[in-house]
Amino acid sequence: MSDWIAQALEGARLGRASERVVSVLREEPRFASYASTADLAERAEVNVATVVRVAQQLGFSGWPTLRAEVRSRYLTSLSGGGGLTEHAGSDADPVDAALAADRATLGLLERAVDREQVRAVASAVHRAGRTLVLGSGTFAAPGVQLSHAAGIMGYDVRLGELGGTAVLNTLARMGSGDLLVVCDLWMLPVALRRAVEVAVQRSVGVAVITDREGSPLVTSADQVVVVPSEGVGVLPSLTAAMAVVHAVLAELTSIGGPRVLDSVREAERLWREAELF
Repeated sequence: MSDWIAQALEGARLGRASERVVSVLREEPRFASYASTADLAERAEVNVATVVRVAQQLGFSGWPTLRAEVRSRYLTSLSGGGGLTEHAGSDADPVDAALAADRATLGLLERAVDREQVRAVASAVHRAGRTLVLGSGTFAAPGVQLSHAAGIMGYDVRLGELGGTAVLNTLARMGSGDLLVVCDLWMLPVALRRAVEVAVQRSVGVAVITDREGSPLVTSADQVVVVPSEGVGVLPSLTAAMAVVHAVLAELTSIGGPRVLDSVREAERLWREAELF
């Protein structure tokens, strides 16, 4: 927790009151990840305005967005079993709890998401000659939706296989005018980080969907969309990330115009001829 806070402050000196807020973030990340502005102010023995000011000094619009970052980092520090333990102890029905958590996640996404960055991702896909989408394990799911739907819409968007030589072989054929879209949720695989480094070296554009504003990939990205991801089970929820992908696809439909409609109609014609459905 301390490293990213120090990096965000970039050597800036804080007053005593602000230092007390930062101390709570560093020493009590679990408490801070749940606390309201008033709760954190009380724990740090400061006023609410100081908490808001510290959040802004760290590069956030206010305490709610900083708290989401702290929560994401705290959960990422836990193992899968630790994440399950974190959500244990509730008498709520697991299905009801999961639905309630995703409802809250979507509410937070709607309030906090940078809509211009979502539009910028769609514009980057629209302009790109080819787009490669990467994610790890279950966190590749948003990329599956993006690549499949955008492909039907006539865009050259492909889901990459993370690991081994496959991704690097694909990136070797890409360059300026192409795009890499990365889903960076929970833990960041080394292979994903290396792919972004190679993309930057080859002047490939980079768009990142992540649940951490402090993701190591952010500094290399042209577009960044930050999503909440807390679930109630072993792994984070993909609901917000999928919602962002749906928004990107909606924007692509709008900016693609008649070309998109023609592509969808042609795809459906071929499906009928091949009797796929």
